[in-house]
Amino acid sequence: MSAADDQLNELGKETARKGTIVLTGGGTAGHVSPNLALMPDLVADGWEIVYIGSRQGIEQQLVAKAKIPYYGIASGKLRRYFSWQNFIDPFNVIKGFFEAYGAIAKIKPQVVFSKGGFVTVPVIVASWLQRVPVIIHESDFSSGLANRLSIPFARYICVTFPETVKHLAKYAAKVKHTGLPIRRDLLTGDRDRGRKFCGFTDSLPILFVVGGSTGSAKINQAVRSLLPQLTQSYQIVHACGKGNLDPNLKDHPNYRQFEYLGTELADVLAMADLVLSRSGANAVFELLTLRKPHLLIPLSKLSSRGDQILNAKSFQSRGYSAVLWEEDLTSDRLLAAIFDLDRHRDQYIQAMQTSQETGAITQIVELCRQFR
Repeated sequence: MSAADDQLNELGKETARKGTIVLTGGGTAGHVSPNLALMPDLVADGWEIVYIGSRQGIEQQLVAKAKIPYYGIASGKLRRYFSWQNFIDPFNVIKGFFEAYGAIAKIKPQVVFSKGGFVTVPVIVASWLQRVPVIIHESDFSSGLANRLSIPFARYICVTFPETVKHLAKYAAKVKHTGLPIRRDLLTGDRDRGRKFCGFTDSLPILFVVGGSTGSAKINQAVRSLLPQLTQSYQIVHACGKGNLDPNLKDHPNYRQFEYLGTELADVLAMADLVLSRSGANAVFELLTLRKPHLLIPLSKLSSRGDQILNAKSFQSRGYSAVLWEEDLTSDRLLAAIFDLDRHRDQYIQAMQTSQETGAITQIVELCRQFR
């Protein structure tokens, strides 16, 4: 018997006496962050939490910081393109299913909440077979393949965008428009702490540039090419992604670059007057929640399945976001778009203040409570 099995046996004995929820989701930080956002409220509501994720994914590292019991299973990705890994991953998926089945049998949760990613499919099917209710959440405008495979097994389908409800009309009885869970610690940022962290003054407004957890070479290059012009009007803090620091810009005036922002992110967002960002669901809903005027540059369909484009179009149609398409990204157009965002910043703030999509955590916890 493995150490993981021993841990599950102990968890099973302990959680049999309490309400237990299994959270699952992985592959990218976007599939984990909403689960992390839910954890404090779930604990406050009396739940015992166990996380099931992959053995190699980023989720294990992120969940470890929350000190939540973690059980790793084998996982494989269902690719729609040729890769030699396609011949191996089906066996990983089958192995992962049996591991997930055993984990669910020992934990005996009252409900499973899934945030997506291919590791979740075996967990969801194993839970369904054992008659454990499953709630899944779709962050993006359109469902990813893992969630599309999982929807028939779910008791509820939580969606982030109101337009997604129409696309899931077949399952209308179990679709809930909740929005996206956002970490409450992002609401506790301090503008002065952010300025101190970056060494900025109050002499110029602050532009925060972020290209996603791994950075964006195109955005990084475009912004850096404009530093002579931009730093005359703004102080710039740039989260450029791992391995993307430019040593030649280390001492550039009014410019600070970081590979990644951890606990400092809340303070940086608090001090930012404008934000330039990709349009992943987590990013756009964080900016909406904080009412930060922002310019979105979605990943093109050449680099993604197009979910960021749909996210950006949805926010643009409601007046929340300015958008510059990656195909149109040049230094001149980017500079013009940033200045235009600044001129109309109050208009974007007013539009975002009309949004009612900021109560996702409360709604999801209430859905889970039905099964305890």
